[in-house]
Amino acid sequence: MFEFAWWWALFALPLPFIVRLLSPKTQQTDVALRVPNLINNLPQSKSPKAAKRGWLILATIMWICLVLAAARPQWLGEPVNVPNEGREMMLAVDLSGSMKIEDMMVNGRQVNRLTMIKSVLYDFIQRRVGDRLGLILFADTAYLQAPLTYDRETVATLLDEAVIGLVGEQTAIGDAIGLAVKRFEQKAESNRVLILLTDGQNTAGNITPQQAKELAVDAQVTVYTIGVGADAMTVSSFFGSRQVNPSQELDETMLTDIAKATGGQYFRARNAAELNNIYAMLDQLQPIEGEARKMRPLTALFYYPLALALLLSALPVIGILLRSIWFRLAGSNEAVS
Repeated sequence: MFEFAWWWALFALPLPFIVRLLSPKTQQTDVALRVPNLINNLPQSKSPKAAKRGWLILATIMWICLVLAAARPQWLGEPVNVPNEGREMMLAVDLSGSMKIEDMMVNGRQVNRLTMIKSVLYDFIQRRVGDRLGLILFADTAYLQAPLTYDRETVATLLDEAVIGLVGEQTAIGDAIGLAVKRFEQKAESNRVLILLTDGQNTAGNITPQQAKELAVDAQVTVYTIGVGADAMTVSSFFGSRQVNPSQELDETMLTDIAKATGGQYFRARNAAELNNIYAMLDQLQPIEGEARKMRPLTALFYYPLALALLLSALPVIGILLRSIWFRLAGSNEAVS
């Protein structure tokens, strides 16, 4: 169904004509709107009266387009049922410097830890129909990238745009948990979940993991922690290749303690397959059922008349420029001849 969100803006349509009608009569009729030097730069083959008429028509169309855009035209689709069930689920992703370690494999190629998380987490986000999802990114500090929303595509896009080192090189796990607890709305406590992904230990922030755990327990937020990183990695050096443990800084004891205290669980993701299995297990979380709600998909259309108005407003300038170029070329040809 087509409608105008701000239909009352259409009352502005006759304003220029009313102003023109009520303006004092002059010996020479002029248009309500002026563009400097426009009439003088119109093709000489047209009479001044015809030129003014052309400008008046152009200005009228521009005004109609602007008013239509201001009225916010939109298309409302057919009502669809949206299940009002699920969880308030916040995703907290580590962006510290260690996330750039390339000890993961995705589609047969070696990638860093954040790239692997993005590739697997995207599918998980798309499956969370009915959940309100949010996104927290943390390193030296934690900040909210996406508030809780039903718009899964936006959350996935914001995650994809995240880059390592965006907020520093350290790891503020406590701040991430504290921020998540703060952002959860006061609904039924049993449906609030935080999924925290990290590859290290708490090395920064204003809130310690112990304090963050207590905040989560008091707010009845269930925290699922995921430790990311391979157990072994081959590195090359001057003395040859050797095996190292790239996850030796991962504080599994702390992550396990936080998860158990809040009623969640700690998972270890050594590769993409394990992380995918973890998300499959998290998919089994029973949602909180509620009454279904109806939504009508809305498509904004205001940018069409707005774009047309902008295009029409540029035509006089383009005409002046083309005419100026034409005169210069004609003058140069006369000089040569």
